[in-house]
Amino acid sequence: MNTADDTSAPRRILLVSGLSGAGKSSILRILEDLDHEVIDNPPLGMLDEIVARAERPVAIGVDSRTRGFDARAVLDAMSRLRLNPQLRVELIYATAEENVLLRRYTATRRRHPLAPHGSISEGIEAEIALTAPLRAAADLVIDTTDMPPPELRRFVESRFSPWEGEGGEGLTVSLMSFAYPAGLPREADIVLDARFLRNPHYVPELAPKTGLDADVAEYVAADPDYAPFLLQIHAMLRLVLPRFVQEGKKYATIAIGCSGGRHRSVTIVEALALRLAAPDGMGAYEGSGHWPIMIMHRELARLGLNTWRWARKPVETFKADTATLSA
Repeated sequence: MNTADDTSAPRRILLVSGLSGAGKSSILRILEDLDHEVIDNPPLGMLDEIVARAERPVAIGVDSRTRGFDARAVLDAMSRLRLNPQLRVELIYATAEENVLLRRYTATRRRHPLAPHGSISEGIEAEIALTAPLRAAADLVIDTTDMPPPELRRFVESRFSPWEGEGGEGLTVSLMSFAYPAGLPREADIVLDARFLRNPHYVPELAPKTGLDADVAEYVAADPDYAPFLLQIHAMLRLVLPRFVQEGKKYATIAIGCSGGRHRSVTIVEALALRLAAPDGMGAYEGSGHWPIMIMHRELARLGLNTWRWARKPVETFKADTATLSA
């Protein structure tokens, strides 16, 4: 047996699924640019053969258009592939809110694959039900509702660039602010409520601003319960995130909500990101490394503001880990 094969990093196998119109094809194109061998909608019975013949990282599109599609069959195929220690198999699920999917279909005048003669809404609902087991089992759920194409590209590149696989089995942490009336973020692993803090919305000069403005952040931080709340969140994450890594979790989304998603939740996400990205914020855990930390303000994005950014970039993570290993 080839010794080099035994010591080389596992080859990445990505199964990309999700709702029609949510960006699966775009994700596959980005992965192809990242030197993945891309096959879209092959017969499910061919998955094992495709993986066996491939010599590069592979991205396979699997959705309701796939011949013989069945969510359980996809999960069974993944289980078989994961028995091979030379493979690193992950499932990506692309989704978007139903009204956004409907708007996209209306704009393109396409028929939904599950409703060629019915309404688009019926097709969307049928596909949500059909692919629900895949969404539940996904290693990464990408919600493209408020994600323009350039941001989707940056997001995918940051997680699946060639160097990312060399960086080890780390964790990517996403911090998201949101408004409760607009619904809970479906990708959230932990949800925290900041509505008990005093609200800048009722201060006329602060209401039009956001938690990204210094005077709003100062107003929120002046609440006597703000600092203890932030400290408790940080302490909880110091406990929970390393356990996520131990369980093999690759992505964690921490969502913090308030009434409008513009002031209190934004302030806390920004402050928490600073804490976690500090040299001792995430590096205090034995074996944790320096995990990438992403910021997303959902309601501000819906207002057209480009708020998606890295508090700690993955490339910095890779360099930091490499420096640690070579020291």
